Amino acid sequence: MAKNLTELEQRVRDDLACLCLPPANWVVPAEGPDGEPVHDVAVIGGGMCGLVASFALRCAGIRNLRILDRAPKGFEGPWLTYARMETLRSPKQLTGPAYGMASLTFRAWFVAQFGGEAWQALDKIPRPMWAEYLRWYREVLDLPVENEVEVRRIRPQGDLLRLELAGPGRREDSILARRVVMATGRDGTGRASIPAFVDGLPKTHWAHSSDAIDFAALKGKRVVVVGVGASAVDNAAEALEAGAAEVRLLARRKVMPTINKLMGIGSFGFTAAYSELDDAWRWRIMHYSFLTQTPAPRGSTLRVSRHANAYFHFGAGVETTRMVDGEVVLGLDGGRRLTTDFLILGTGFLVEPLARTELAGYADKIALWRDRYRPPAGLEHEQLGNFPYLAEDFSFLERSPGEAPWLSRIHCFNYGASVSLGKTSGDIPGISEGAAWLARAIAAEFYAENIEAHWQRLLAYDTPELKGDEWRGSELPEEAEEAPARKRGLQ
Repeated sequence: MAKNLTELEQRVRDDLACLCLPPANWVVPAEGPDGEPVHDVAVIGGGMCGLVASFALRCAGIRNLRILDRAPKGFEGPWLTYARMETLRSPKQLTGPAYGMASLTFRAWFVAQFGGEAWQALDKIPRPMWAEYLRWYREVLDLPVENEVEVRRIRPQGDLLRLELAGPGRREDSILARRVVMATGRDGTGRASIPAFVDGLPKTHWAHSSDAIDFAALKGKRVVVVGVGASAVDNAAEALEAGAAEVRLLARRKVMPTINKLMGIGSFGFTAAYSELDDAWRWRIMHYSFLTQTPAPRGSTLRVSRHANAYFHFGAGVETTRMVDGEVVLGLDGGRRLTTDFLILGTGFLVEPLARTELAGYADKIALWRDRYRPPAGLEHEQLGNFPYLAEDFSFLERSPGEAPWLSRIHCFNYGASVSLGKTSGDIPGISEGAAWLARAIAAEFYAENIEAHWQRLLAYDTPELKGDEWRGSELPEEAEEAPARKRGLQ
């Protein structure tokens, strides 16, 4: 193991050199209108998914790319914004975005700074430390993320895609690309899930767990958190630690989820096979996962329950909310009521392509699972049906062939891919495998699209392996007209 970061960074460079990575760019350049530059790939998102996807593309010899993120540098992804857990759920030894390189793992980075004994003593990875590791990953691989650049819209322009840009970090108002990778995270194909019961409730009295919340302002207040999943529990803990008078978590479920079912079948085999399964099996697996629900981590739950003023309420679904004398009155199922000062929605995210402004004007042309598969009775699930039905290269498919052929050039490398391709474009365990699939597929598509140009390169290639001085021609020896029978193999 490296003894410090300087030594580790040199090891990364040596490993890349030994693996001949990244190779030279081989992609035939595309021509834009009036000589405008065309990028082979535009990656939207500079968080974990965007970084490993970009590294995989560069390792595939696709180097003419742009990486755009709307957040300030260092704040890509959720890690230092709305993610509020103390530690990651994933076991510390998972290799995550390392892409098969030991020197790029979190373990190598941690041990280089704190030593092997500290690694053995470490239980879970602290969330801010994971963000710091990803910043190092970006720097050591020299991935050119452009921060404070928002992609407002993606629209087709001939065989290309035009990305309309905004934000103080942009260099142009728009750029052209042959392919777009939407590495846009947990809400990357949708939006925050906001239940209808908060309609009309003043925004001063509620927030979604993904919002910027002033927890200090909740000191001495009564807080209700809707949900008992990871985000709900983490936000409850933040409110308690900020000095809330009480925090009550409300769950429609009768019991607390306790088993992370997909962890029980996690393996390379599952990752590799999932996308090859038929629709019925993929739906069945994900339906069961949704039905059983992933529980909040043990540490996060204990972080809440250690407070005497924390309360878990089950079988307590919220039906209505209203303001009464400056307080929020919640109407619960069964006719019960609960009064509080502030409401936090730990209700997660919805997959809803129509909510993505980048896809405005044609999101309704994207094929969804409900368009391609009808589950048997008892396995219906509205939210699963809203997931995009993707091709094996993570690209969108058309709902009706011929309506929007450019969708095949937009790759959904985020949570929205999970029903079609498994947990390979968002979760730490399978992210490198997903990035490898993505890069291989895009490389194959680029090569096929320009096969005539590559054929001409083959014909034109004239660099000799031999110079002509490596051999000398010889005359064949003279022989009799008819060799003896024995020499001819005859008896």
